[in-house]
Amino acid sequence: MKKLVIRFNAPATLTFALLALGALVLGQVFGDGVTMKFFCVYRSSLADPLTYLRFFTHVLGHADYSHYMGNMLLLLLVGPSLEEKYGWKKIMWFIAVTALVTGLVQFIFFPGSALLGASGIVFMMIVLSSFTESRGGGIPVTLILVVIFYLGGEIIDGIRNTDSISQLTHVVGGALGMIFGFLYRGRRRR
Repeated sequence: MKKLVIRFNAPATLTFALLALGALVLGQVFGDGVTMKFFCVYRSSLADPLTYLRFFTHVLGHADYSHYMGNMLLLLLVGPSLEEKYGWKKIMWFIAVTALVTGLVQFIFFPGSALLGASGIVFMMIVLSSFTESRGGGIPVTLILVVIFYLGGEIIDGIRNTDSISQLTHVVGGALGMIFGFLYRGRRRR
């Protein structure tokens, strides 16, 4: 009988999920002020060093357990296969770039509101996953369908709805997933 071994199979995805869980627990234990100070991006003074940290850490913050689980379930479904193709270092780079870009978009264009959550990362991964079997030239049909259903739906929701969900963050994350997919199409991990 083979020995059952538990493997840390997707280090970037699992580390991200654990860091986000840590941020959630900190917010639950010490109050929303901790989440707002460290895990939300919003217009603040450029003289404040935490402003620059929040450009990256806002993706770890979540409003509550339901918000966290909604993002992490998708992340845990899609992330491991992406790490298999691109490697954990490249995925961490994609996550960092997506966090920075979505943070800057929020900071520059929405000065009166705050942003937190990993949905931009999740949408980046969803779109990027449509490239996983892409070889050589051409545009994968899965990419076309993801853009129509996911990103098209987010654009329509952004126009029609006035909820607290940042559809623009989803669209920006998806666009970055498309850019990463085209840039690294056909390349295996190194």
